[in-house]
Amino acid sequence: MTDSQFTPRVFSGIQPSGGLTLGNYLGAIKRFVQMQEEEYETIYCMVDLHAITAKLLDPATLRHNTRELAAGFIASGISPEKSILINQSQVPEHAQLAWIFNCIARMGWMQRMTQFKDKAGKNAEASSLGLFAYPALMAADILIYHATHVPVGDDQKQHLELTRDIATKFNQEYEVDFFPITEPVIEGAATRVMSLRDGSKKMSKSDASDASRINMTDDADTIAKKIRKAKTDPDALPSEAKGLDDRPEARNLVNIYAELAEMTVDQVLAEHGGAQFGAFKPALAELAVTKLAPISSEMARLMDDPAEIDRILAHGAEQAREITEPVLKKTYEIVGLVGA
Repeated sequence: MTDSQFTPRVFSGIQPSGGLTLGNYLGAIKRFVQMQEEEYETIYCMVDLHAITAKLLDPATLRHNTRELAAGFIASGISPEKSILINQSQVPEHAQLAWIFNCIARMGWMQRMTQFKDKAGKNAEASSLGLFAYPALMAADILIYHATHVPVGDDQKQHLELTRDIATKFNQEYEVDFFPITEPVIEGAATRVMSLRDGSKKMSKSDASDASRINMTDDADTIAKKIRKAKTDPDALPSEAKGLDDRPEARNLVNIYAELAEMTVDQVLAEHGGAQFGAFKPALAELAVTKLAPISSEMARLMDDPAEIDRILAHGAEQAREITEPVLKKTYEIVGLVGA
């Protein structure tokens, strides 16, 4: 096969590690919703196997987080009627293909992964093997569907490059054109949303300060309060994007506004350039509440019926396996594994 012969198919996922944030929404989920309306088949995943690579979670917490993430996907506009919505561990072909890719990937490739270095810290030998091998499982997540496109944030771009390397090496080793060379989709003004308290740091659910982030479960009053208290600088907004250089907090708030309003940064600055933050923050708060509060309310409604979320994910797994079982079977045949 050539890449043009693969079905245009999108795969992406988020870890159910708890605390879905505005960064997850603007950096990923909003784009997921848009892509399901385009010319792609779309598959979106709660990657719960990835969620236990850094540390083992309390089982009840992991189950709750998985359902909450699914609720966040659905409340944001991902439709189970238009997209396949799955929980990773319910589709065993992800882990089975990951083992093949563990044997394809090279140690040197894995050792260059900056996310492993960041998460492992100075005591890498105490980290789990799963954390080290995480990128091979991510490659399997994508390629088990022959996904041609993956919407990701900037922090996952290196893992996408590894996925492409694994697909290329597999195809070369076995002289086949079986796995596509997946294209990353990194778009928008807010592909990397920063902390509301420190514009040099990524917005994170692990930050000790709840004021540093907007949680997708926050109500309207909380959203508005956090934006009003967001760190800024004393200068007015510039009239063009280059005026945001060396102003990380200002740039972050403008990027958030641009993405929520579906405008470019230049369009936002054409409208608000010259304004002080005392005027801009209320406008951003109003916009954020309008866009995000309905999602928070719908998430709460969905979480009141966990059985319905489980039903949606179980149905998604059935749909997913119609794709993954033939891909794994053919992979085994190519490799020469007995029983394929």
